[in-house]
Amino acid sequence: MVQRTEVLLTDDLEGTNIAAGRGGTITFALDGKTYEIDLNTKNSKALRKILAPYVEAARPVRTSRGVKVRRTQVEADVRTIKEWARANGYEVSDRGRVPNHIREAFEAAN
Repeated sequence: MVQRTEVLLTDDLEGTNIAAGRGGTITFALDGKTYEIDLNTKNSKALRKILAPYVEAARPVRTSRGVKVRRTQVEADVRTIKEWARANGYEVSDRGRVPNHIREAFEAAN
């Protein structure tokens, strides 16, 4: 006995059936979440055209299975933290590093 499985795709934007070879499933990720969408050729090209400048400016991420990608955090500069500290009643010197308790208070407030 022979079994045959057919997968029929429907364009997720238009709700129309996608003929064999006239579209497919596109996988993409944004904000740490991975999505899939089934699109016909026309909508697939439109999506790729819209994303092209972002893809060109981006860099690929290489991960191993099970490894979570962490976002790069950009810390505030020392001058900004010291200005915030003075405005919030902390005493900080004009020179030198910011004490940890002040940096933690700044991060908690922002």
